[in-house]
Amino acid sequence: MTKETILSKLVDKQIIYFCGGNTFYLVYMLHKNDLIEAIREKVLNGTPYCGWSAGSNIACPALFTTNDMPIIEPASFKCLNLVPFQINPHYLDTNPEGHGGETRQQRIEEFLAVNRNTTVVGLREGCYFEFDNNNISYKGNRPLVVFNFGQQIKEFESDSDIAALI
Repeated sequence: MTKETILSKLVDKQIIYFCGGNTFYLVYMLHKNDLIEAIREKVLNGTPYCGWSAGSNIACPALFTTNDMPIIEPASFKCLNLVPFQINPHYLDTNPEGHGGETRQQRIEEFLAVNRNTTVVGLREGCYFEFDNNNISYKGNRPLVVFNFGQQIKEFESDSDIAALI
């Protein structure tokens, strides 16, 4: 499918939806087909956006906090920048039994040591954000985990005021 075909199909869409998959490949294809700005503009002009897993990663400013293997090198790490923070989807508090590597918290703290002005949210399974007229709400059955460099980790329950994130 050509870029023009993809863009013409995008114009008619009433919702933009991205599910999971490899975020590096998704970002690669979005840049290859020059779709980042077109999708961003459409969403900022009112088209609803739904994304989870890789779809939540691409809503962030950049491709930094995915858990995916970098199977391909995108032209840029720039993403849709629909939210002003980085999301770490599928956030786990501990490692699976028998795993000897870093926890998600340790990986996020390593990221923040270099990207000190970035907020990272750990989004647990079955939890999500809703945006409406520049308002944000968090929904889910487990707390949202918020990381900022040099600060204590904060947790927010569902329906908490998380406006500070935007």
